[in-house]
Amino acid sequence: MSTQPAVTLVVDDGIAVLTLDVSGASVNTFSPQVIEEFTVLLDRIDKDASVRGAVVISGKAGNFIAGADIDQFLEFKTAADAAKASAFGHTMFHRIEKGRIPVVAAVDGACLGGGLELALACAYRIAAESPKTLFALPEVKLGLIPGAGGTQRLPKQVGLQAALDMILTGKNVRAKKAMQIGLVDETVHPSVLRRIAVERARELAAGTLPRQRDNRKHGAKEILLDDNPIGRAVVFRTAREQSLKKSGGHYPAVMAAIDAVAAGYSASNEAHGYAEEARLFGEMAMTPVCKELMFLFYATTALKKDSGVPAGVLALPVSRIAVLGTGFMGAGIAAVSAMQEVPVRFKDTAPERVAKGIAAVRDVIKDGLTKRRITRQQFEDQVGLVSGTVEYTGFGRVPLVIEAVFEELGVKHAVLKETEAVLAPTAIFATNTSTIPITKIAAASKRPERVIGMHFFSPVHKMPLLEVIVTKQTAPEVTATVVEYGRRIGKTVIIVNDSPGFYVNRILAPYINEAGRLLDEGVAVDAIDRAMTAFGFPVGPIQLIDEVGLDVAGKSGAVMAEALGGRMQPSEALQKVLTAGRLGRKGRQGFYAYDEKGKREGVDESVYALYTGGTRRKEMPKEEIQRRLSLAMLNEAVHCLDEGIIGSARDGDIGAVFGIGFPPFRGGPFRHIDAVGAAEIVKQLDALDAVHVGRYTAAAGLRRGGRFYPAVGKPV
Repeated sequence: MSTQPAVTLVVDDGIAVLTLDVSGASVNTFSPQVIEEFTVLLDRIDKDASVRGAVVISGKAGNFIAGADIDQFLEFKTAADAAKASAFGHTMFHRIEKGRIPVVAAVDGACLGGGLELALACAYRIAAESPKTLFALPEVKLGLIPGAGGTQRLPKQVGLQAALDMILTGKNVRAKKAMQIGLVDETVHPSVLRRIAVERARELAAGTLPRQRDNRKHGAKEILLDDNPIGRAVVFRTAREQSLKKSGGHYPAVMAAIDAVAAGYSASNEAHGYAEEARLFGEMAMTPVCKELMFLFYATTALKKDSGVPAGVLALPVSRIAVLGTGFMGAGIAAVSAMQEVPVRFKDTAPERVAKGIAAVRDVIKDGLTKRRITRQQFEDQVGLVSGTVEYTGFGRVPLVIEAVFEELGVKHAVLKETEAVLAPTAIFATNTSTIPITKIAAASKRPERVIGMHFFSPVHKMPLLEVIVTKQTAPEVTATVVEYGRRIGKTVIIVNDSPGFYVNRILAPYINEAGRLLDEGVAVDAIDRAMTAFGFPVGPIQLIDEVGLDVAGKSGAVMAEALGGRMQPSEALQKVLTAGRLGRKGRQGFYAYDEKGKREGVDESVYALYTGGTRRKEMPKEEIQRRLSLAMLNEAVHCLDEGIIGSARDGDIGAVFGIGFPPFRGGPFRHIDAVGAAEIVKQLDALDAVHVGRYTAAAGLRRGGRFYPAVGKPV
């Protein structure tokens, strides 16, 4: 615990200014120390008759309060413990809301979770006009609900529909939007935030600014739906139906949050809603889903501190990059780099390809403008950072080149040789490939120690994962540089040792293959996909093949089969569809049918003509489908850990969740194995292997038994 105070108090002519600045931390959180100090100072100013108003502000530029210190949540042993903590938060913030002194929240930066709940309890909220200023109640992303009054105060502040939108999604609301929906009372330039906040506190204390105000919208829609019991019943029913459909029933906190909000409207006694929030918060804190989502939070936080190289190895500065290949992947890489203010030299072999690629970059960046995350000037500035060329001019000054050309070894070798000839000796050549071993690509290099893999996922600007693939020759500083750059452009980075398919595609291959074999056996396309979305995947395996492209899936499958043999042999189903010339969504025909705009319309029944049995499909219980597909993936993940392809179960879980959408509420393959038990997984694998010989032979790491994570304490 820091000896420096986290909260300081200065009284300015009757206005108390409480400044939160947790020493040694990059963000402010409500830890027990902060709560204790805050409570003591509230007592002091409440008893001081000379104090007429107060301001709460952060001492950290660009950060208000990031919420509760979730280490506290690990201390909860029962639902009653968690409910008690929630009730304590209610008491503390009730004092701010109902106390003698009006309090102004001066928000500059992230105002999240408990930080927003504090702001909601204040009499007035001012937001700094800054891209870093945002408001959110993200508890649902941890399997929880807001527990310090958020489900009760937010609807009263912004209206029922806007409140449910924030609470059920955990979405960020920026300052301008917060002003529009009534979440804040005023926005100002950051340089005058403190001064204006003190002025407003004086006005509140004098009564010239009313302490109670209604900032909600009162249009026809709000009057119809928010402001009468029948309308609210419709809103709650719709929210439950839509949330259940979207979550598949796997995330109980979503429904609990709706119940908590509804409780605030169901009785005239205000205390009832708060009591329900505390009770439901307690229940959610004890769910397995909460524990797995908390694990992912801790795992990703720990990963940000892991450079993957020995201590003392420093990353090289990357002031600009070059991207080779202006196709879909190249444009995505260029766009996310420009969005982080990195100049990009964008190269292809023909001017029309370069022009098309830059247009694609504009489209990606424009999404931020359309959604008002950036201004028109920022949009123009970011697009202006990408310059196109058909030559290698300027490459001599580029410290990092990312190659995203056609997935063919000969093409990659040719591009590597050409590029290396014009690069500085210290420059790094990173290849974006999904299956080709980096060692094979680096074989064409004069400096193989400076060749590394960067496996981005499509679409680059939406998919959070980046696999950094290292060979036995890769220099440590090269690894450190690429890992740091990946994080700079907003990616969750895992380091993977070189192997065909690396990690994510390696564990995906047997999963996809087994789905194909079910098709071979006569199971319907949509039955397979429904079973796996019910398991928790965002899309089913057959739809995924269509989305990726059957040609890409076919090439990847062939590479994996050649390298790893038996259990990786592609199914006849995929090969037959490929032979028939179907490409999936991009070709408007695959296992599914698509309209002119590429929208999926349903299973293309004509695909069954390619298989024995035609449209007469075999019924199979969804549990059997789930068992066969999920166990193929789980087993392969353990093979990867056994072979040292990934360095830890943590990296394997993060890779699966963020790379292919393994159900987050299950924590990842290794967390799921621990939950079920390795012995039980082996038993199920042995039963399947007896029928499907060689495809389900249990990995050695499973047969050894035991756990991949400790049973108690921090999850990582």
